[in-house]
Amino acid sequence: MQLARHPKRPHTLDYISLLLSDFSELHGDRAFGDDAAIVCGMGLLDGEPLMVVGQQKGRDTKQKLIRNFGMPKPEGYRKAMRVMNLAGKFNRPILTLLDTPGAYPGLDAEERGQAQAIAHNLREMARLPVPVIVVVIGEGGSGGALGIGVGNRVYMMENSIYSVISPESCAAIIYRDAGKAEQAANALKLTAPDLLRLGLIDAIIPEPPGGAQENPAAAAELLRTTIRMALQELKPLSPKQLIDERYDKFRKMGSFFEEQA
Repeated sequence: MQLARHPKRPHTLDYISLLLSDFSELHGDRAFGDDAAIVCGMGLLDGEPLMVVGQQKGRDTKQKLIRNFGMPKPEGYRKAMRVMNLAGKFNRPILTLLDTPGAYPGLDAEERGQAQAIAHNLREMARLPVPVIVVVIGEGGSGGALGIGVGNRVYMMENSIYSVISPESCAAIIYRDAGKAEQAANALKLTAPDLLRLGLIDAIIPEPPGGAQENPAAAAELLRTTIRMALQELKPLSPKQLIDERYDKFRKMGSFFEEQA
């Protein structure tokens, strides 16, 4: 948890600068405004066009406030979906980078349809006719992360976390004591090895010794290798095959069977 939240851990814009050339950021949801907590744009990965959508937390106090601590509002999810639809129209693969404690729970976000925006993204991402690669680079918090997290391939950086709720909130609800966050974290099974074992992710992307914050350039190269491999596997598939594979992948999550007595 501490490594996933490390103040010097690379964020979306760090990976974009290390991975992509000719990156052009796109702004606004064409309905309300521009949400700085989600960064969207197009660039070239080793000369190949790629659309990127990622959550950005900010580094210093000023940037954290501008980025709303990486907690998107409805216009952020609508902006992300607008850009992903553009990718579908122009046949561009999509890379999404998850790094948020969760969607913003404020009154203004709820008034503008926070839950509806996330639900809309879940449905529409399932229908995209292009390869979608999802990577949890830091903190994958609840529906806030899942709102841009429906992909053909879902990966986690070695020291990232992915969970339905933060350990602090879970401890406050279950144990009536936020101080039991460590106990809650163990129960939530939110680490990359836990989620790989449960079949919720496809693979773990290794990080440099000590974590990605110790060598962001090396972490980016390990991420680049994984993205290349995923694109090699997904690009030959037809739009229908991509959609069917993505749909089947998520429909199987959480399935279980009990033997008849």
